Amino acid sequence: MQLNSQNENMRKYILTIILSALMFPLVAQKSEIGAFAGTSFYLGELNPSKIFAKPQFAGGLIYRYNISPRFAFRANIIFGQVQASDMETNNKDPRNLSFRSPITEISAQVELNFLKLYTAWEKNKFAPYIFAGIGFFSFNPKAELNGTYYDLQHLGTEGQGLEGEKDFYSLTNFAIPFGLGFKYNISKIMTIGIEWGMRYTFTDYLDDVSGNYYDNITLLMERGDIVAALADRSESLHKEGTGRGNVTTKDWYSFAGLTISFRIGNEDKTCDIDNGKRPYARMGRKR
Repeated sequence: MQLNSQNENMRKYILTIILSALMFPLVAQKSEIGAFAGTSFYLGELNPSKIFAKPQFAGGLIYRYNISPRFAFRANIIFGQVQASDMETNNKDPRNLSFRSPITEISAQVELNFLKLYTAWEKNKFAPYIFAGIGFFSFNPKAELNGTYYDLQHLGTEGQGLEGEKDFYSLTNFAIPFGLGFKYNISKIMTIGIEWGMRYTFTDYLDDVSGNYYDNITLLMERGDIVAALADRSESLHKEGTGRGNVTTKDWYSFAGLTISFRIGNEDKTCDIDNGKRPYARMGRKR
């Protein structure tokens, strides 16, 4: 209960930051709204090392506030899905476990441009950048059995919720997004980019696999045959207490793709990041 309360408080805090950013003045064309489209994947017990394995579609909305030609604040809401299977992404392990899960992320990030980025004529219009921030996300791992997908969290495949065992894990948690990208100002109102970001999470249950195998006979008696079958899918049942996952590690997920954004608000000619007018002197004119 304490963890759920902390999650709720952090979610309110992150939402407050993002909503506050959206209320920044829009008079200098420093604000941008746009979209992200790309792919998502996961790293964890069922895919320990294969980058971009089993990629799934991801997309969402972005808001950027350009603090200066070097720095920007950004808020995202991104939707995606991750999935993996021992048989395909970790075939050295005989567990025969698999999952898929939707991901919904709300995050706040800071971008640092390696080059000063301008929309003005004859000034630098592109920049590689890095970003980092904090995010809050929801997930819901599912697994297929005989053609039907089952939500795994409330089933307690590792004995969660049974007498003397740990509680069910939360389906919301925190993440630390970080990564790199490249953006280019096509015009004084439109920017396109490409980026790749990893998310370190504070949960090891993105795939419903973390601790040890629970006694399968007990699961069969207490929870039924579906739970028992989903908990241990190997040809020979594992002994209670045998490692089902690695409790010392946390799961990761990633988003990579393209961005497009448009500046909004009235132009402020005193703002060097947004002044799109060609200087008169360079055109051989006098004012």
